[in-house]
Amino acid sequence: MEPRVFSIIGCQHGHIASFIEKMLGMGYRCAGIFEEDGEDRGLAISLSDRFGVPLLGAIDDALAEDVSVVGCAAVNNRKIDVAELCEARGKHIMLDKPAVTNRAGLEQLRGIVGRGRTEVGMMLTQRFHAGVFTLKALIGEGALGRLVSLDMRKPHRLNAGDRPDWFFDHARSGGIIQDLLVHDLDLLRWLTGSEIADMQGYMAKRILPEHPGFYDAAALNARLADGTLAQLYADWHTPARSWTWGDGRIFAVGTAGSAELRLQGDSRSAREPMLLLSSDVEALHPVPLRRPPISLYGDFMNRLRGGAPVLSGEDVLLASAAAVDADERAARIDCA
Repeated sequence: MEPRVFSIIGCQHGHIASFIEKMLGMGYRCAGIFEEDGEDRGLAISLSDRFGVPLLGAIDDALAEDVSVVGCAAVNNRKIDVAELCEARGKHIMLDKPAVTNRAGLEQLRGIVGRGRTEVGMMLTQRFHAGVFTLKALIGEGALGRLVSLDMRKPHRLNAGDRPDWFFDHARSGGIIQDLLVHDLDLLRWLTGSEIADMQGYMAKRILPEHPGFYDAAALNARLADGTLAQLYADWHTPARSWTWGDGRIFAVGTAGSAELRLQGDSRSAREPMLLLSSDVEALHPVPLRRPPISLYGDFMNRLRGGAPVLSGEDVLLASAAAVDADERAARIDCA
């Protein structure tokens, strides 16, 4: 019988709350939350109170014999070291994104995935979003004809005053491309079934001159091996008074139709996700969304049991590799 105990090592982003909630909901017990000395423990304390799980005084307590899975939302550049520690102790790991922040970390991740002793998951939630799942189904069914291009927009609210210092340090955070566009780089492969063949881009800086390594906007152009063209954009400029953290969109154009996915819905009416489709035979109309058959965390646990995953360790590696490559190659524009 598989051990049904998990723990948390590193608690620096609220995304980890969904991991705790879903794991508890699937019947797993949380051994507790461990945070490194010197890091802000505010979130760890809050989640400990919220879920009734203990705060751990030593990292070995989070790697106890009965723990089978570790969730990690440590400072971004520390996650890969936690993953290597989990591999050494025989634990599987679910990482908040990004998993790595540079080329050296990517090679560490490549080694872990390649050795196959530890399953590595990452919170690439978009594959399990009803709107994205439905868009992939439509593309696969030929509703758009042959896919021509994908355009993905991911604006975010910054709330700079609420961010820790490490967030603005590129070496520790990885920067906007690795933090935000890693989602879309993963979706390029998943939606097209093709690999990224070429990519170029820019990062721009217009704010916060006191943080010289922090860039607040990024744009990438990519070509898939099958000839599909893609444009990816992200920024930290969603207005503070916006009704949502970011009005994300995906536009898909094919030879026989086009689709627009409004990930946050329509702010003037329903704020639920909306997928709009028009084709050579139908005018613009909303498409009912299809519910994915499994959640991100359910898919990861199914993978641990030997099932065929929606998101594999190789997918995590390839998305991370694309993000590292894009970050390294992007031209920097400093207008702050």
